[in-house]
Amino acid sequence: MSSTPPPKPPFIDWVQWVYPGPRRVFTPEEMARAGDQPWPVSIDHYVYFNLILLLAVYGHQHWVWAWPVVLGLGWASLTIAQWLWKQPSRRNLNLVCYICLAAMAVAILMAARNGWRERVIDNTPLLLAVLTAVLSGWWVVTIFRVNQIEGRLRELNEQQAALRLASRLAAAQIQPHFLFNTLASLQHWVDTGDTRAAPLLRDFTAYLRATLPMFERELQPLADEMEMVRRYLAIMQARLGARLSSHIAVPAELQAELPPGIVLTLVENAIGHGIEPQLRGGHVDIAARREGDRLVLTVTDDGPGLAPGWTEGVGLANTRRRLLQAFPDATLELADATPGCTATLTLPIA
Repeated sequence: MSSTPPPKPPFIDWVQWVYPGPRRVFTPEEMARAGDQPWPVSIDHYVYFNLILLLAVYGHQHWVWAWPVVLGLGWASLTIAQWLWKQPSRRNLNLVCYICLAAMAVAILMAARNGWRERVIDNTPLLLAVLTAVLSGWWVVTIFRVNQIEGRLRELNEQQAALRLASRLAAAQIQPHFLFNTLASLQHWVDTGDTRAAPLLRDFTAYLRATLPMFERELQPLADEMEMVRRYLAIMQARLGARLSSHIAVPAELQAELPPGIVLTLVENAIGHGIEPQLRGGHVDIAARREGDRLVLTVTDDGPGLAPGWTEGVGLANTRRRLLQAFPDATLELADATPGCTATLTLPIA
């Protein structure tokens, strides 16, 4: 059992009586992430409407000074409320409250010493009521704002968790039949004593070692992605033999990060739809270059190309979704290469 004592009810916690407000303190990063909601202008309209209404009913008794003083105090109160909206904290709330109380106490003492003692005594209940209303309004604004930011942070965290889960589920759907087909070929070659079994097992083990981290990462270096592609091509080369040839032209100095398995999926599609259906097999080219601050990567096969009326399958749909989750301005396009098909991926290098 936890030894942490339960929180005290608000009416028992004496600290809240002298230093009220929320205990939650936001870091600058949290405020930048979730604190961009604008000040609700309807509050200004509500306050000014009621002040003008009260002045219209009672302000004629002190017409000379009532309107500018009351409207000025209303503007000052709203300005402080807007500041608390931008910087909601217990410290700021109590700072403005105690400054306001001290300023009002000084003003009452000065008024009493200047011959306005009776008028001050007569209007003290009204002043206290107005002060209580103003301080309560600041307190409500601060509490509401803190709860709003906390709710937004929870929402963003839940969205990120959902995106990470969706990304991992999408990564888990990357051609599972490839694994079963490879294992079936490996088992057959072992049973028949085929000398290709040992190299295939080494390549398959290296492939699994390279792909396992993709389920834990949101992004991975381009070099690691290409290592997965090389291992995959080595396995498919062992299975297809002379029917498959490939070439990779990705400069080693080209550094970028991308969602794990993106290029691998494009290569799998090129082989599955462009090479394997042909008895003669075919060739796959993977190339990458830098254009300004963007990476341009192409996967080209010399197969039959895109079928008329083709639609994206699960693999490509997952790839596009994961790509846009990581880089909203990234693009993935498929086009006929005559012969074959070219998949072009562009994303920021930074």
